[in-house]
Amino acid sequence: MPRNQHTAGAFDIRNIIGGLIGAYGVILTLMGIFGDKELDKTGGVNANLWAGVVMLVMGAAFLIWARLRPVVVPEHDAPAPAQDDAG
Repeated sequence: MPRNQHTAGAFDIRNIIGGLIGAYGVILTLMGIFGDKELDKTGGVNANLWAGVVMLVMGAAFLIWARLRPVVVPEHDAPAPAQDDAG
């Protein structure tokens, strides 16, 4: 990528999605570790823990994807001034 091109940076939707999924993943992982597991409702599986871990992995994947393949924002060209045909 040439130096004069600008990327979307923090405004790339993949960063926003990755951050939100990661935040919810942290919450679910902590609830799975420290919260009431309620294993009888889920058939013996700690659903919060596993869902949180999967969300952490997916959030990290989105953030890595955005870092490795940034969106390049095209340069904005000013419109040409209107020419008057009356001569």
